[in-house]
Amino acid sequence: MSDTVFTHSQDQLKQLAQDVLRYAKEKGASDAAVDISEGSGLSVAVRKGKIETIEQNKDKGIGVTVYMGEGRNVRRGNASTSDFSQQALKETVEAAYNIARFTAIDDCAGLPDVENLEMNPRDLKLCTPWLITAEEAVELAQRCEAAALSVDKRITNSEGASVYAQQSHFVAANSRGFIGGYPFSRHTISVAPIAGKGGNMQRDDWYSSMRDPKKLAKPEAIGRYAAERALARLNACKLSTRKCPVLFEAPLAAGLLGAFVQAVSGGALYRKSTFLLDSLGKQVLPDHIQILEDPHVIGGVGSAPFDEEGVKTHRREVVKDGVVQGYFLSTYSARKLGMETTGNSGGSHNLSITSSLTTAADTFKGMLKKLDTGLLVTELMGQGVNYVTGDYSRGASGYWVEKGVIQYPVEEITIAGNMKDMLRQIVAIGNDTLIRGTKETGSILLENMTIAGD
Repeated sequence: MSDTVFTHSQDQLKQLAQDVLRYAKEKGASDAAVDISEGSGLSVAVRKGKIETIEQNKDKGIGVTVYMGEGRNVRRGNASTSDFSQQALKETVEAAYNIARFTAIDDCAGLPDVENLEMNPRDLKLCTPWLITAEEAVELAQRCEAAALSVDKRITNSEGASVYAQQSHFVAANSRGFIGGYPFSRHTISVAPIAGKGGNMQRDDWYSSMRDPKKLAKPEAIGRYAAERALARLNACKLSTRKCPVLFEAPLAAGLLGAFVQAVSGGALYRKSTFLLDSLGKQVLPDHIQILEDPHVIGGVGSAPFDEEGVKTHRREVVKDGVVQGYFLSTYSARKLGMETTGNSGGSHNLSITSSLTTAADTFKGMLKKLDTGLLVTELMGQGVNYVTGDYSRGASGYWVEKGVIQYPVEEITIAGNMKDMLRQIVAIGNDTLIRGTKETGSILLENMTIAGD
């Protein structure tokens, strides 16, 4: 595949990686690591049927890390280049070496232990190139936007539609015998229609993103759904301040899962800047909640046979019956904590949150019935999460629900709580599952939050 889609083959990238490691050894480095990547892509954007941008990219790069010293009391330096010539490789190694000479000794720095490295990475089928022309991509974007604009005469404008196709490949290697790499792809179709006029205007968006272009949603379906979302937001009003149950729509529920990951990640833990400090083996979610990480899903958006350091990835239960079973650790953060790496340098892999209470009836409509009377949140604004204290406060919009039926759209409100309490107050998770990035979840119902409005 790399012979036809990319300028360099995997074998050529591996040879470059071996050259870099050899130069580092000749220079006197005690250890070294290298990452070499190459990619190509196409991005087009249209607005009101007219082309706004067409961008084609071809990029490549080499990153080198050189270590000096014995054991874990080492110095390290980093340098990078986009020039693949042998002279540039030597100069980049020398630059990294010179930086390492003047950095402070770090007793947790250094390459992963050999037994943690993935020496025989498996093929997870992560690349399906989309060899689409600019003209074809423009047509898809126009179809998507046209479908949105045709839904209702109240769809008056558009922020545009876009099509993005990207395929890349890389090789990572280090001086302890690890070398591995693979091609990967990610393709997206998106649109953002605007409904209403004057002071009564609302926008919404929707997208489909897959590794395999054949699995993307039809552009017309994306456009129609985005338009329906924008129309549903018309004539929004504010709410008075109150406390009530809150249902996070699936795309936003993935953010709650992301907040949990951040709170139990190595950097936050060893800096003691998390509300879930020392949570290993403790119950932080209800006993019906499970969180699973499965890096080896064939073709999965978050799949990886090894992490950014070459460490093996594993399928594991991160949370079982509400109890934290493991953190998200790189080699460095694990050493800081006196623990073992979990193969999460670079983040989580195919993370899913589920509830043992979820049934076939827990569709989106079923989740509205469980909400009964409360707030359905479909958009959040701002960051608003203090990971040290867990305090959570974000601007929001969505819909007020009574007796399981949406009554009217709401906007210009703030939802507030504490993440520690919010995690414990997960009442239900819907079967309306959606993948956003590396996370998969259905809508999530929380028992109680504060709504600040008029």
